[in-house]
Amino acid sequence: MSEEKKSKLLAKELFYKKTNVFEAKTAEERSAMMAFAEDYKAWLDASKTEREAVDETVKILEAAGFKKYTLGDKVNAGDKLYLNNRGKSLFAISVGSEPIEYGVRIMASHIDSPRIDLKPNPLFENDGVGYFKTHYYGGIRKYQWATIPLALHGVVTKSDGTTVKVTVGEDAGDPVLCISDLLPHLAKDQYQKTLAQAFTGEGLNIMICSSPYIDEDGEVAYDGVRLNVMSILNEKYGIVETDFLSAELTAVPAGKSVDVGLDRWLIGGYGHDDRCCAYTSLRAILEAGDTVHTNIVALADKEETGSCGVTGMRCTLLMDITANLAASFDANESVVRSNSLCLSADVAAAFDPNYPEVYEKRNSAILHCGVALAKYTGSGGKGNTNDTSAEYVGLVRKIFDDAKVVWQMAELGKVDQGGGGTVAMYISEHNIDTIDIGVPVISMHAPFEIISKADLYEAYEAFAAFCK
Repeated sequence: MSEEKKSKLLAKELFYKKTNVFEAKTAEERSAMMAFAEDYKAWLDASKTEREAVDETVKILEAAGFKKYTLGDKVNAGDKLYLNNRGKSLFAISVGSEPIEYGVRIMASHIDSPRIDLKPNPLFENDGVGYFKTHYYGGIRKYQWATIPLALHGVVTKSDGTTVKVTVGEDAGDPVLCISDLLPHLAKDQYQKTLAQAFTGEGLNIMICSSPYIDEDGEVAYDGVRLNVMSILNEKYGIVETDFLSAELTAVPAGKSVDVGLDRWLIGGYGHDDRCCAYTSLRAILEAGDTVHTNIVALADKEETGSCGVTGMRCTLLMDITANLAASFDANESVVRSNSLCLSADVAAAFDPNYPEVYEKRNSAILHCGVALAKYTGSGGKGNTNDTSAEYVGLVRKIFDDAKVVWQMAELGKVDQGGGGTVAMYISEHNIDTIDIGVPVISMHAPFEIISKADLYEAYEAFAAFCK
């Protein structure tokens, strides 16, 4: 054997090199990735809010034989259950055959996404145009939300206690809404401002109507545009203006997700963060069947605003569920938690060749190189992070390698460029080993995010291996 050949073999054995899915997978496997992506796109398009994601997922779970579960119910090995938390977060539970003291395997993602919420008293009229006042939700770049078609989604609880669902802008022939912006001919002063100054939260007013209510005698009504808006909404949904006070209405990008690129290997759409991880973990628990381990898929709300509230991951509900599982088998809940493992399933930032200056490429997620693991997130000096132990990273590596999952290790970006967090730190606080894992995303938090179909499928394969 020549020295050159020996060195090449040694380099292959000793060096770390990301694996490209197109090199690692067969034509048959690549076809499976394409088919999987179509199912995902259909679910994503029907799940533009956390409420819709819960509704769609419950349908899938019930079709697969999962039964409704409430805290306090006795469970048995082999049970397939789900807990719907106020219509905004969801837990799918598959009870395994091994003793519950061995712990549970948790895959935790979130189903809320950055968006534009309506204020409690949103409707106003200005110079013949009707608007909704808004309060943006989560970390958005405000300029990205101007001059794009928007749809209105949500629920309104009326004074009699009944709740109606509202969807405008998604069906063929529906009108859409929009936030306007300045024409370049008159934007001289705007050009001199920073992005934060040029696009403010109070300036994200949504155009909702431009014609007044006209009485039978042909006379334009007082506050005519505002009255016209309420007349239209009252006719379709039976609501009055005070019902906005008890409503959750949000503007999201109108339209469906689409393939991006002539080769169709990318998906563009709204809400990949973090519904791509929600869907892949859901499919994993559905297709795992009866398993040795007890598996839980947690789909949480409010991650984009700090995971607070009764539907966020800081709520005790996940721990309450594990305690109830322990009680069903006369087990110690502290022992169950200490032996449990978690994948905090949240997206990673994919290296964007258009903006290489903010990434450290050696430690960035690369498109088509598989699902991304992150030992830590946070910002700066690892602030506000769960920094996973080497031992747990090693365990997860072995699970994935044994299942031939294509995966990569990644950070968010350059150390002092910024940062972000996930729900991992809230779960690990309960003595549960946790690591971040997710699909790499380009243009994260934009109204139109981009992911790889290959990376999406490898996330599913990773969660499936973890379940088994």
